[in-house]
Amino acid sequence: MSAFLPSPAEGVWNLGPLPVRAYALSIIIGIALAIVITDRRWRERGGLPGQVLDIAIWAVPFGIVGARAYHVATDWPVYFGPGGKGFLSALEIWQGGLGSWGGVTVGAIGAWIACRRRGLLLPPLLDAIAPSLGVATVFVRLGNYFNQELFGSPSDLPWALEIALEHRPTGFEQFATFHPTFLYEALWALLIAAVVWWADRRWLLGHGRAFALYVALYCVGRLGMELLRIDTASQVLGLRINVFTSILVGLGAIVYMVVSARLRPGREPSVRRSAEVDDGLHDHPDQDPRTEVSDIDTIPSTKGGTANGSR
Repeated sequence: MSAFLPSPAEGVWNLGPLPVRAYALSIIIGIALAIVITDRRWRERGGLPGQVLDIAIWAVPFGIVGARAYHVATDWPVYFGPGGKGFLSALEIWQGGLGSWGGVTVGAIGAWIACRRRGLLLPPLLDAIAPSLGVATVFVRLGNYFNQELFGSPSDLPWALEIALEHRPTGFEQFATFHPTFLYEALWALLIAAVVWWADRRWLLGHGRAFALYVALYCVGRLGMELLRIDTASQVLGLRINVFTSILVGLGAIVYMVVSARLRPGREPSVRRSAEVDDGLHDHPDQDPRTEVSDIDTIPSTKGGTANGSR
C-alpha cells in the first residue's frame, strides 16, 4: 500500500559547499513569523514597535538551548546509555530533537531577563506570544517531517505516512506506514492558536491567562500524541515521561487561569512595570529614569524667567 503522505525526497539541499537543512530552515521561518505576530499583538497591548525583536534576541537563543537540553535530558539513554551516540551527537541540533517544554520554559526565562532590563512586564508579553506559538509549532513539526521523526504507531489509514526503512524504529521494520503525529500536533497547535486569539479578544485575557490557556489546550493534544508515538523515550511507570509532563503542566495552567482570574481580573493597565517609568529604557536599558531632566524645566514662566524661577 502506498501512503497518502510520502517520505520527503531529501531533507538537505546543497548550495555549493553550503548545506541548507530543511529542519533548520523550518524553525527559522517559524521563529520569524512568531516575532511578527507577537509584535502586532504586543503593540495592541500598548507596547512599542521593536521591543519584541529586542526581547527575541534573548528569548530565542535561550529557548533553543532549553529545547535541546530537555530533549537530551529526557532521552539521555540515546546519547549516554549503552551503545549511545555520545556527547558530540547530543550537540548536533540539526539532526532533530528539540523539546517543546524546555524551549518554552527556558525561552521564557530569557524573555524575563530582557523585560527586566527594559522595565517591562512579562505576563502581557506571554499573552501576546501565545497564538504565535501555534504558528511556530506548525513549522517546527514540518521540520520533523523532513527529518522523518516523531511519527506514531503503524497505520494503514489514507493519511498514514510512509517512512524509509532506515528511519523505522527497531521492531517496526516490517511496517511501511505510520501515524504522522507531527502533523496531528501541527494542526492541533494551529487550531488552539485561533481559539486563544478569539478568546483573548472576547474576554480581554490578561496577566498571563492567554498564555496559560494555550498551554492547557496544547497539553491536551500533546497527551494524545505521546500515547501514539513509538520513538525511543525515557519512561516512568511504563509511560513516556512526556505523558506525565503533559498532565502536570496542563493541570498547572488550568489552576493558574482560575486563581489569576479571581485575583486579577481584566488586563494589565500598562505593559510596563511602573506606569511612571518613561520608555526611554527601551533605548537605554541601564539608564535610571530618576536622573532624566523634566521638560518642565524649560517651560517659560508667564512672569519671566523659567517655571522654576529665574537663574
